[in-house]
Amino acid sequence: MNMQGVALAMTDRGPSRTSRWPLAVVLAAGVALGGCASKTDVTGSISASDLRERHPIVLRDAPRSLDVFVVRAGAGLDNRQAEDVASFAAEYRRSGRGGLVAQVPTGGGREMATHGTLESVRRALARGGVSPASLSIRTYPIADPNLASPIRLSFASLQAGLPHSCGQWTQDAGVSDWKFDGSNETMWNFGCSSQATLAAQVADPIDLVRGRSEGRSDIVKRMNAIGKLREGKDPSTQYRQETPQINSAVGGR
Repeated sequence: MNMQGVALAMTDRGPSRTSRWPLAVVLAAGVALGGCASKTDVTGSISASDLRERHPIVLRDAPRSLDVFVVRAGAGLDNRQAEDVASFAAEYRRSGRGGLVAQVPTGGGREMATHGTLESVRRALARGGVSPASLSIRTYPIADPNLASPIRLSFASLQAGLPHSCGQWTQDAGVSDWKFDGSNETMWNFGCSSQATLAAQVADPIDLVRGRSEGRSDIVKRMNAIGKLREGKDPSTQYRQETPQINSAVGGR
């Protein structure tokens, strides 16, 4: 249906009658023309930009760190911090790049207080499979003596993340930009948090680049299925699921 057909339908009745047409008929013709529009015109107004293009997940070498706090002066690690250091050492063996560094606070008489803690850190690293000789010691000045100054263990590893931070609202969410509001496009920040969460939760960042190779097939299950086929039986597996029976006496009267 086009505008020419509507114009012919109106002129066949003469100018005297078309001038008396009610406003409702004209509005109905407009609705009909809107229904004749192709669906591609409507869906084409939706933003074609993909959130994976606006917020891509990238792989880069980034530091991982663990803060070990000095519980008591000259004392070692408690059980919780010892387990944390051992787990950190296992993570370093699995995905660490380069060396393992321990940043020790200096100044304000903290050297003697952190000595016993540092020795306990070395023993906990040995429990995690990391030689104490591979630990490099560096110092940093204490900024505020009233605050806790931990021993920071760090190493570099391959991590997945976004090249920018989320929460950047480059467009006004109100009605000041009528051109952007009429384009029916999503805000720039849309999908940023979900992409950042996915990057933080992935166990191995390389899984985002390529899939893993297939593991070995179950030979026993395969041979059982082949044996059933040779015997003319159904090789499919029938799983039995038992629903627990609820006593009818339980419940309301």
